[in-house]
Amino acid sequence: MAKDAPKMAGYRSRDKSSGKLRRKRADTKVSALHRVYHRIFGKKEGIQLGTLLKRKRRSSLKKLLGKKN
Repeated sequence: MAKDAPKMAGYRSRDKSSGKLRRKRADTKVSALHRVYHRIFGKKEGIQLGTLLKRKRRSSLKKLLGKKN
């Protein structure tokens, strides 16, 4: 499987109806994100993405990573 777009760190599927990249699941472990994006998101890597987003007050992984688009 090829990467979806230049400068994308990982592989994500697209939504069937709109063709947009799907949102990352909230139950994804932060340790898995660390392996894909090579970034440290906090002290505890055993927590889930949904919990991390609530703590950091972000609405999506994209905004957590600091992406503009």
